[in-house]
Amino acid sequence: MLNPLDHPFLILAISLPTFWLFALTGAWLHKRARDFGQDSHDDFQFVLGGTLTLLALIVGFTFSMAVNRYDQRKNYEEQEANAIGTEYVRADLLPSADGAKVRALLRSYLDQRILNYKSRDAQQLRRSDTETARLQIEMWAAVAIPNATHLSPVTALAVAGMNDVLNSQGYTQAAWWNRIPVAAWIMMAMMSVLCNLLIGYVAYGRRRFVFFILPVALAIAFFLIADIDSPRGGVIVVEPQNLESVAESLHSP
Repeated sequence: MLNPLDHPFLILAISLPTFWLFALTGAWLHKRARDFGQDSHDDFQFVLGGTLTLLALIVGFTFSMAVNRYDQRKNYEEQEANAIGTEYVRADLLPSADGAKVRALLRSYLDQRILNYKSRDAQQLRRSDTETARLQIEMWAAVAIPNATHLSPVTALAVAGMNDVLNSQGYTQAAWWNRIPVAAWIMMAMMSVLCNLLIGYVAYGRRRFVFFILPVALAIAFFLIADIDSPRGGVIVVEPQNLESVAESLHSP
């Protein structure tokens, strides 16, 4: 099912003509209405100022929500890379054969995590999620079984490190699912429509480009918020720089 919020350019293509249409509708309503006089015009200006202020607060609050979620995804990517790198080193605490197996599994697991960050194909993501789940089961068994027979405080560090690896992936997935609520998008869209309607009504009789300023500004704001909030869509995405750095060090001789 297509989620428009995962496609910022679609949000831009829909919001711009919609807001402009409502601005022109406001001008059309003013043209059809009888003249209420200067006092009524001043009242509309007062209402417009208050509505624009409220819209600015809502847009700013929503943008802040999107940025916080983006920063959270970046932080969890860094934590995940650190957990994998630490566990790779702790694999030396296991018996040599078990340690070699854990390191091989971690390299394969790291490749899958990088693929998960970079891929935008739905089928490829499903295959990656399946392979990631399988590797997690094998990695846990690789550290748990040796510790069941040779339990010691030293080898227990390898178990704790693997637990951090598995938990970090869960935290990352939860951060990617944590999106701006749909209710916030609806409220922001309704306020934008109302403000464009009032702009068109108050600015009636002026040049056409005046009606285009607010729709363009709001459409760009909607695009930017959707771009930052979408983990995979758009231009601004979380690059797995830390994971790739760890992968280079693990795959190097």
